[in-house]
Amino acid sequence: MTGGETMNFGKAGYILETLEKAGFRAYLVGGCVRDMIMGREPGDFDIAASSRPEETAAVFASDRVIPTGIKHGTVTVIHQGESFEITTFRRDGSYGDLRRPDSVEFTDDIEEDLGRRDFTVNAIAMDAAGNICDPYGGRADIGRRLIRCVGDPIARFSEDALRILRAVRFSSVLNFDIDDETSSAALALCGKISAISAERKRTELVKLISGENCTQVMLKYREIIAAVVPELRDCFDFCQRSRYHKYDVYEHIVRSVEAVDAADPDSGLLKTAMLLHDIAKPQMFCLDENGAGHFKGHPEVGAAMAADILNRLRYDRKTIKEVYDLIAYHSVKIRNETEVRRLISQLGIRKFRLLMKVKTADHSAKEEFVLAENDDIRKMAELAETLEKNPDSCFELSRLAVNGWDIKNLGFSGREIGECLQILLNKVVEGSLPNERKDLLDAARELMK
Repeated sequence: MTGGETMNFGKAGYILETLEKAGFRAYLVGGCVRDMIMGREPGDFDIAASSRPEETAAVFASDRVIPTGIKHGTVTVIHQGESFEITTFRRDGSYGDLRRPDSVEFTDDIEEDLGRRDFTVNAIAMDAAGNICDPYGGRADIGRRLIRCVGDPIARFSEDALRILRAVRFSSVLNFDIDDETSSAALALCGKISAISAERKRTELVKLISGENCTQVMLKYREIIAAVVPELRDCFDFCQRSRYHKYDVYEHIVRSVEAVDAADPDSGLLKTAMLLHDIAKPQMFCLDENGAGHFKGHPEVGAAMAADILNRLRYDRKTIKEVYDLIAYHSVKIRNETEVRRLISQLGIRKFRLLMKVKTADHSAKEEFVLAENDDIRKMAELAETLEKNPDSCFELSRLAVNGWDIKNLGFSGREIGECLQILLNKVVEGSLPNERKDLLDAARELMK
């Protein structure tokens, strides 16, 4: 034990003190301790205690207790609306499924419990008085900004393959380097990632590509990224043979992910789109008579590939649809108001805004002269905002001067009503028909014929 630290544990302090008053030893463990040492706000508080699960439940009989993992010694206490996982000190048995121990054995030794954890920076415990237990040098590694396995990295990653993804995710999010021995083991064993559930892989990938150190991590550990998205491997070192590009396909992808503003409320969606936006380039590659590379059709093919990848990783339908559309349209040319209105009509104003950000990130990862196109993109985005604010501007059915009842009264029925309205909207968007009730009804009558 070292030092009493002055820390604000919030309601977690009540959990620790209540266990201690009942005669048990209790500690905050893992990421919350690491974050507090780093001066970061912990996302949640995990607690390790000498009490057995049934003893923990008895101590907190006045609170709600959920037996979330009795087999592994874990109960969840709900205190004043907050959840706290409390796990008995334990040592783990073998890991038959490369994810969870087949058996656990309870122990009274906090150091033995810390020894089963993944990385030294997560193998630190802190009691209610702020005293720290750090048998594996986690605080020193935090100071060195280093991710290092507890004990033998080969053994740690062989027990639980998810730890490989966690290593690169922590490196990305915390902006830490990975210890050489840990790094070598992660790369050597990354094939084991295939055994991890799709949901777990997705969770780690989402966090990794949002980290401040994601560029360096994605370039150095590209084989680990490809263990999650194998389709990316074809992009490695693939020369684009294009005057617009200074990077190979994979590095262009990585640099475009980096170009997304992390503070953007849609950054997660946008970074996911950029990760996959050029996924089809290798298979769509061809050379012209001058030896220049072209990738005709890669947005459409890439959108379909991205949808398959995201389905495989169990993303939600809304995200899959949005990423599909953003990739399918990411190379479309937008040069004037008609093209802006057409795209807004096809995608909706929100997705149009997202598309402008995708195109900006894409251009930002190309040769310097291409960056000038970002000024044009900004102007098109501003034009879209002007159109949206103008009540006379028509780019969606709700702004059309006629509605479904008007078309039904002309004799249309069923699906014909929607099809007629869409045809009228397209004509208005293209500028071949004014958005005036009489003109629209006349055009509808012509369609009836």
